[in-house]
Amino acid sequence: MRILHTSDWHLGRSFHREGMLTHQAAFVDHVLEVVAGEQVDLVVVSGDIYDRALPPVDAVRLANEAFTRLSKTAARVVISSGNHDSAQRLGFGSELIDAAGIHLRTRASQVGTPVLLGDAHGPVAVHALPYLEPDLLREPWELSSRSHEVVLGEAMRRVNADLATRSPGTRSVVLAHAFVADVAAAPPEISDSERDISVGGVSIAPTSLFDGIDYVALGHLHGRATLSDRIRYSGSPLAYSFSEARHRKGSWLVDLDAAGAVRAEFIDAPVPRRLHQLTGELAQLLADPTLDVHRDDWLAVTLTDPVRPHGAMEQLRARFPHTLQLSFAPSVPAGRERLHRQPGAGVSDHQIALDFISELRGAPADGPEAALLQAACDACTHDRDLDREVS
Repeated sequence: MRILHTSDWHLGRSFHREGMLTHQAAFVDHVLEVVAGEQVDLVVVSGDIYDRALPPVDAVRLANEAFTRLSKTAARVVISSGNHDSAQRLGFGSELIDAAGIHLRTRASQVGTPVLLGDAHGPVAVHALPYLEPDLLREPWELSSRSHEVVLGEAMRRVNADLATRSPGTRSVVLAHAFVADVAAAPPEISDSERDISVGGVSIAPTSLFDGIDYVALGHLHGRATLSDRIRYSGSPLAYSFSEARHRKGSWLVDLDAAGAVRAEFIDAPVPRRLHQLTGELAQLLADPTLDVHRDDWLAVTLTDPVRPHGAMEQLRARFPHTLQLSFAPSVPAGRERLHRQPGAGVSDHQIALDFISELRGAPADGPEAALLQAACDACTHDRDLDREVS
């Protein structure tokens, strides 16, 4: 059986206010091309179809288009909900949609009930685990404690109980949306665009929970990762933070043979723009000819000028039109001490504001700026006499 493993589409998400729906639609086109060109039998999407529980209308329209187009292919599709999805909204009408070969699994009550498929070598049981919130399931599932390891452990107990009833030789695929890691190895890399799902400071579940499963298609982490030959993260199809600049985005094309052995190949997704981070003083970044290669990239720029330049973003975008993020890390000249004047030490609010400007910019406020700060401080002064008149 040939499987295309993808996850974390996050339809409706923007990238530093840059709309991504057009690029997400291009990824859907890419998925359909791979399904047709590679003769895919099963597409699995391991959670976070949408970026938020109440997705924008255009995102819902794109998801509907994606599911409709996939339903017209020869592939079956199994989709689970992630921590960004609303299980109720994503799962609406799932019983009706099943008939079209699109299987949405979003409810904890469905855990342990597989989507049953088959090929020339026999049956394949696909267990899609929705994102399982430990606090919500501790009581109904009578869990011993509140953790992702415990709730996933109970889910896998139910999965294994079902697999034990299947005919010998039945192969197994599990979808899970969680932070899974090999406890004996370094955990997979975390991206800035992932929402923290830790409970009591703990978010990791061990790979050992999936012992005996032929292929585990993981979602949640936005970087692809191979935890073992049979346990993988596909990562998100697009970069959603500059921390993902070095990620390779795409999907896993997995062949599951007659004995359940796995062979996987990574299929690259289309890249709308490269991501890059630049650091340096503004004049140097604007003048350096070697930086021309980044003119069409999405850029995050950190300026190190000791004095914050005026109109920095406008100047950067004149050369690099797709600069999206600007931050400042000024270099402090040797011998210059940082100010730490505290309120209430016999210093006026106006002087504290002037000190702040001087430290931030490396130069004092000029006359008009000092006057404006004085007027702002006066406007915020607590006037007890005025309070008494009003009351």
